Amino acid sequence: MGRKLPGLYSTFADWFHLLTAPEEYAEEASVYTGMLKGLATPSPRTVLELGSGGGNNASHMKAHFELTLTDLSPQMLAVSRAINPECEHIQGDMRQLRLGRPFDAVFAHDALDYLLTLDDLARMAETAWAHCRPGGAVLLVPDCVRETFRPATEHGGHDGPQRALRYLEWSWDPDPSDTTYNSEMVYLMRQADGSVQVEHEQHLLGLFGRAEWLAVLTEAGFLARS
Repeated sequence: MGRKLPGLYSTFADWFHLLTAPEEYAEEASVYTGMLKGLATPSPRTVLELGSGGGNNASHMKAHFELTLTDLSPQMLAVSRAINPECEHIQGDMRQLRLGRPFDAVFAHDALDYLLTLDDLARMAETAWAHCRPGGAVLLVPDCVRETFRPATEHGGHDGPQRALRYLEWSWDPDPSDTTYNSEMVYLMRQADGSVQVEHEQHLLGLFGRAEWLAVLTEAGFLARS
């Protein structure tokens, strides 16, 4: 998005489903599916996902919708195609994407966290508006807003048939006066021969208040609520 993609979404993208597995998304994808069906009139058939990543949500939501999946990273689109071959995949930036056709609904999950400025938010909202039909719905689900952010440490990972990955994530906000926070990520990637590669990278993520989100969406033309 005008910045270098984190290694998790480029160099190490083929490890992504060992960090976060599609089956872990079944419950939340069911919630998002129900919300989209309840928000759009009539109930949506076509859904555009912005920042679809490795396709984890899509692997569950595709049973209910005709999905078009978009992401900035070609490597992540390849990861998603492997588990969602029946879905349309398009490379594009959620701040600039214009497909020239409307959808019944637009959905975005934690890729929203990489929007770092209010201008980024506004451009994403314009993209959503440009692709949402009248009477349709837009569902945006960032990991947190300023009111809910708390410093945290998380860990996890999975074993595959030949490889395995474990991660440690430490989220903290070095400057509460700005619109970003840091997520420090450490990956331990075990190869089939037993060798382990250790990588650290910092993800810079956006942090905005509810009122800022609602104002940007209202300015774009939406009837917005949280």
